[in-house]
Formats: sequence, C-alpha cells, structure tokens
Amino acid sequence: MDLDLWILTAAFGAGLLISVVTTPVGVSGAVFLLPVQVSVLGVPSPSVTPTNLMFNLVSIPGALARYRRSGSLRSPLTRLLIAGTVPGVVVGAIVRVVVLPDPRPFKLIVGALLLPLGAWLLLQTRASRPRRQTTDGPDRRVVVALALAAGLVGGVYGIGGGSLLSPILVGRGMVTAVVAPAALTSTFITSGVGAVTFIVLAVATGDSTIAPIWLLGLALGLGGLIGGYLGAHYRSLMPERALKGVLGILAVATAALYLVEVLA
Repeated sequence: MDLDLWILTAAFGAGLLISVVTTPVGVSGAVFLLPVQVSVLGVPSPSVTPTNLMFNLVSIPGALARYRRSGSLRSPLTRLLIAGTVPGVVVGAIVRVVVLPDPRPFKLIVGALLLPLGAWLLLQTRASRPRRQTTDGPDRRVVVALALAAGLVGGVYGIGGGSLLSPILVGRGMVTAVVAPAALTSTFITSGVGAVTFIVLAVATGDSTIAPIWLLGLALGLGGLIGGYLGAHYRSLMPERALKGVLGILAVATAALYLVEVLA
C-alpha cells in the first residue's frame, strides 16, 4: 500500500491517543487499532494482523520502562501468562493464514465474551461495597489455560491478548497494579513471537501480504511508545475503582466494535 505523510501522521496520532487510555489497565490498544487500520488507513488483510503485532513491539516498552521503575514487572502472574500466550500466538498465526483468512467467527466469540464481562466490571464500580481486591489470581492451571486462549485469539488478529486477560483477571478480583504490568509484558513477548511466525510464514509461502507493513507499524508504535509511557505514569494517580471503570468501558467498546462488524 502507498504510505504518504498523512497516513503516517494519522497512524502516529492514533497509536498515541489509544495507548494513553488503555495502558493503565494492561491493554496495549492494538484491539482498537484494528478498525482504524482497516477503515481509516486502508490496510489490507491479512497484513493488518502482523502490523498490529509490530505496533505492540514498538509501543509497549514505553509502558514497561515506567512500570519497571515501580518494581512491578516481575511477578508469578507474568510467568504464567507468558507460558500460555506464547504457544497460543504461534497456533493462532498459523490458523489465521492457513485455516481462517476470515476471522469473523473469532470476533463473534470475543464480542460475546467481553460484552457481559465489561458490563459486570462497570456494575462493580457502582457498588456501594466494592468487591474485595487481591493480588492472588485464580488457580495456576486456570491462568495458563486463559492465557493460551488469549494468545490464540491474539495470533488470529494481532491484539496480543491483554484486552482479554485484563478484564477477566480484574473481574476475578485481582488489582490492576498486578494485572496491568503482567498483561503488557506477556503481550510484548507474545507479539514478538507472533510477528516472527508471520514473517516465517510469508517467506515459506512467498506471500508478501502475510508480512507486516513495516513503516506503518513503526509509526503506530512510536505513537504508542509515548502514549504508553504517559499512561503508565498516570495509572498511579487513579484510584482502583476508576481503573476498573476504564477497563469495563474498554471491554464493552471492544465487544461493540466486533459485534457490529460481524452482525452488520
């Protein structure tokens, strides 16, 4: 595709604005960049998926640098999420290219999952007695299974999995201070593995449309790099209830985007 200055500027701005809002709750913002890339920037499929993964690779280090200063990157939850999302994204990338060039069935499933989950999170923020928060997550096997499913979905359309894992774990009572850095770290590593998988598939099949659009991914990612750092900084200034409300809104918005696209 032709990349003029307007497209690159719009990509930079979209990456920055979305990351400022989503990073504090452990979501990279890639899930919201998919419709922007397709509808506004005109990115063809399936290259939109690895381009989204490239956005994660460039943008997330800004947030991780901020979280590292607070000492919140290394946690058992991070290791469990990585153990599930990494193999999941490899399978998802293969499914995206070989089996499922049209990802609408996955979008329908994700939308149906996130809509009630986001509504539940929003209802919790309005409760007079907030649910008890904890740093302990569900059973280890449950977390790995959730991460595997999120990695699979992330490999299919390049969202990294944080947009699924964060609302589920926070909905189970975990605090965003633990979930956000763990989800972003797993998204970063998973995106790297997923991007490499798409590149290998592009070389193996000789199909250049499977590879990322490098310059566009870089422009999106540089905006996200700045926005992610700012978002991680402002997370410490927001109360837990407000963060949970933001996560609920993001989950409902994601579900609405996917359901409207599939059902329209």
